[in-house]
Amino acid sequence: MEYIQAFILGIVQGVTEFLPISSTAHLLIFTKVFGWKELGSKDFVDAIQFGSVGAILLYFWSLLSDLLKGGVAAIRQKDWQREEWKIIVGIAVGTLPALITGFLLQDILPESALIIAIASIMMALLLGAAEQIGSRKRGFDGLQIRDGILVGFGQALALIPGVSRSGSTLTTGLFLGLRREAAARFSFLLGFPTLTIATLYKALKIFKDYQAQLLPDNIVGLLIVGIISTFIFSYLAIAVLLRYLQTQNTWIFVWYRLAFGTVILLAIATGWQG
Repeated sequence: MEYIQAFILGIVQGVTEFLPISSTAHLLIFTKVFGWKELGSKDFVDAIQFGSVGAILLYFWSLLSDLLKGGVAAIRQKDWQREEWKIIVGIAVGTLPALITGFLLQDILPESALIIAIASIMMALLLGAAEQIGSRKRGFDGLQIRDGILVGFGQALALIPGVSRSGSTLTTGLFLGLRREAAARFSFLLGFPTLTIATLYKALKIFKDYQAQLLPDNIVGLLIVGIISTFIFSYLAIAVLLRYLQTQNTWIFVWYRLAFGTVILLAIATGWQG
């Protein structure tokens, strides 16, 4: 049964990590509703994010390779206006706010259902506003270093459960005038180093707990199942969302987030403890 739970959690993580609806919120609510306390621990669900990291690496392998080659060429030629260099620096500086904030607040940020509901509704309103206000005139090749900084601060907000890393970065990108598909693509690339570092940190913690015999003997197998499931559904989510945003707007996610937050508030009002 635990292996089935790990596979299902991988599906939830994979699908919701890249859709702007908050993977953390869905995993927390999902595990609370079904009472999966053992696998619902934050360390486990954070560790299986390695599957999402692998999905980004595979899907954007060609783009990441071109960025790296262009960055090396920029350093050799001292061409600091080169497009690839600007994107690399943008990703680097955009990663810092989330890492610094996460390190300082990792044991402080609450994970209550009420906060998830409020954050979901607030981010729905912001995403809707970005759809209305954003000019959507700039493509991926028009990214600047300042975009990385501003979108990076948006990513830092995702440390609040229910905000959504992809949702906050996509919303910020739209406010900055990026086209939907370009904003989503940059969101995924910006999340790559953040997810990688966070996942390795949690995996190391689980490994230490396993050595100290604080975890069940089958935790390695459960992690493998969760990571594989996460990888498969993360890859599918990236492909589907990028194709969707080429021709469609984000209102479906706005309405979903409003409904998600409202249902949680109604459940709390009727006595659910969350």
